Amino acid sequence: MREKTFVCEICQQTCPAAQREEFDDHPLCPACFSGETVVCHVCGERLWRDDNAGDAQTPLCQNCYDRYYTNCVRCGTLLREDEACYDRDDPDDEEPLCSVCYNRTARGRAIQDYYYKPEPIFYGDGPRFFGVELEVDAGGETASNAREILKLANTDQERIYCKHDGSLDDGFEIVTHPMSLQYHKAQMPWEEICRKAVSLGYSSHLAGTCGLHVHISRTAFGPGEEQQDAAVARVLYFFEKHWEELLKFSRRTRRQLERWAARYGYQDQPMEILDHAKKGCACGRYACVNLTNRDTVEFRIFRGTLKYNTLIATLQLVDRICDVAIHLSDDELKAMSWTTFVSGCQEPELVQYLKERRLYINEPVPAEEEI
Repeated sequence: MREKTFVCEICQQTCPAAQREEFDDHPLCPACFSGETVVCHVCGERLWRDDNAGDAQTPLCQNCYDRYYTNCVRCGTLLREDEACYDRDDPDDEEPLCSVCYNRTARGRAIQDYYYKPEPIFYGDGPRFFGVELEVDAGGETASNAREILKLANTDQERIYCKHDGSLDDGFEIVTHPMSLQYHKAQMPWEEICRKAVSLGYSSHLAGTCGLHVHISRTAFGPGEEQQDAAVARVLYFFEKHWEELLKFSRRTRRQLERWAARYGYQDQPMEILDHAKKGCACGRYACVNLTNRDTVEFRIFRGTLKYNTLIATLQLVDRICDVAIHLSDDELKAMSWTTFVSGCQEPELVQYLKERRLYINEPVPAEEEI
């Protein structure tokens, strides 16, 4: 019996009927079906390749493109609407830009937009690098003020940049490139930056709107994902076990933490807390330890400060927490008391601050006012 065939409407090749693909009332061979049609990345609708409103990697029907996507006006890169950057200095300019083109056009501004994220420059010896985000408020989101602060640190190379932050009333965010703890202490002019910010009318702790966020490079927790996860899980366990002490250290109120740096919730084992966090804790990036960044772990619990000793003590506390999380086993960490933990704190700035906050094993000392 003669085999049934059909003729592909595009290539005009005769093919076995069993291979026939039908699309838009057109008979197609398998090669033309896969080569001339695509499936919308969002809704799954099949469409002709010529009608693809997206790109080769992300095919889109016109409806899904119009609802969820746009293109960079400079380079043409396809962007999700929530990834597009816009020039905040010109509120009438609604032309979308990709992050690369945005960063290229943004260079030279004193206060960058929220989307600004330059290629990181690493200072000091790794692998444990600290990136600091210090929010200052009440002194104006003013380019001339930002330039005064920038020139203190960026004498020969960019070490800090300033960014708009929508959570602030009238200020901006000071952001460092990744630096070792030693570099922050010995070569970053934090004391001068804090003093200059105060002289310009800014506050951080007293503003009530500001946070001090510390990013630690993920590679600092181990060479592979398994080692990193184990150490990060112990960080989360430490936060849950010693939440009351850390709350006191942070200078935040419980209500502020619930909004900006919520806890994950206590579990018996460190990995159980990490699993809960990875499965999509409702707090998202607004967690005491934010795990949503690809390259860093962010400690968000701390209230902002323009008091130099408090700022350095905060970095030293994060460093000490990382030490115990990396070098202790789960059982050793679970057995560690707060008294044992702080007895291992030797840095004078950290010891001073712990005493001020009544968190140290020795007698408390009088505290200077936070700024």
